[in-house]
Amino acid sequence: MTAFIIYKLILVLIVFVVSLGIAAYSTYAERKVAAFMQDRIGPDRAGPFGILQPLADGLKMFMKEEILPSASNKFLFVLGPSLAMLTALMTGVVVPWGGNLSIGDHSFALQITDINIGILYVFGVVSIGVYGIMIGGWASNNKYSMLGALRASSQMISYEIAMGLAIVALVMKTGTLSLGVMVHQQSNSLWNICYQPLGFLIFLVCAFAETNRTPFDLPECETELVGGYHTEYSSMKLGFYLFAEYVNIFISSAVMSSLYFGGYNIPFQSHIPVSPNILSLLQVVFFFGKVFFFIFFFMWVRWTIPRFRYDQLMHLGWRIMIPLAIFNILVTGVMMYALGRM
Repeated sequence: MTAFIIYKLILVLIVFVVSLGIAAYSTYAERKVAAFMQDRIGPDRAGPFGILQPLADGLKMFMKEEILPSASNKFLFVLGPSLAMLTALMTGVVVPWGGNLSIGDHSFALQITDINIGILYVFGVVSIGVYGIMIGGWASNNKYSMLGALRASSQMISYEIAMGLAIVALVMKTGTLSLGVMVHQQSNSLWNICYQPLGFLIFLVCAFAETNRTPFDLPECETELVGGYHTEYSSMKLGFYLFAEYVNIFISSAVMSSLYFGGYNIPFQSHIPVSPNILSLLQVVFFFGKVFFFIFFFMWVRWTIPRFRYDQLMHLGWRIMIPLAIFNILVTGVMMYALGRM
């Protein structure tokens, strides 16, 4: 039992450090992708090819002046970014990062915990995360921050409905809410994207809205709201909000890979002539390859598609995404019934 607890603590620490590291270097990747798409160089001063730029940015955040607006609610002003960062990191505990590693007579799963309601846990934590933005915007006592918080809360709640309905169809097909079981099912059959292409498209669009990424970045629309819900923030409190966004992108990419693209499964993995431990490590590498592709896709879309108007955003969520998700559930139910009768 002691060895098991130590193993779990080490795994939590690894996932925590990896999440922060990928979030930090996502800022570097974002600038490089933007530079490539706009035919410029991007960061190139801090270290070779600018690879130390995230460390320079982190040091800058730590060294910036800490400002607490005199008219703000001090406790909630600090609680907002802390809650956003905490909930962003909590979602990674149910993601299966790889298969099993065998050490001696013991087999360890590369997943912190595999609860039987894993996808509901993800939705629950994500729904709490919106409070970090709402609290920060309200506690700032600033009209631009308040408008950004209102936009964020209505946007995220609206798109959570369509995302949840997209998952309903997937749960109908898989018969489970466990991410680990969903990934394992895809090891012996086609990936879920083949059965749920419309569900994946709905989930992908909603993931952009949930992470406040362009073209759904209305809560921090600088052309209208200065900086949106984090207008009054500085130093690492602002850094927490920015880091939370990139951690959410990383976790969203990992969840999409697990739900629809086989997770850590490699095509024809049963025919790869390596030991089980080596195969598990290859699965981790392959899984992160899928995750990095989705992270790049998030950045690609940011520099390709312009921002929606807010009425367009809500129209898309309520009058297009939700009806499509309900239609997807109906089609899934009909197909399951028809195949069950055959």
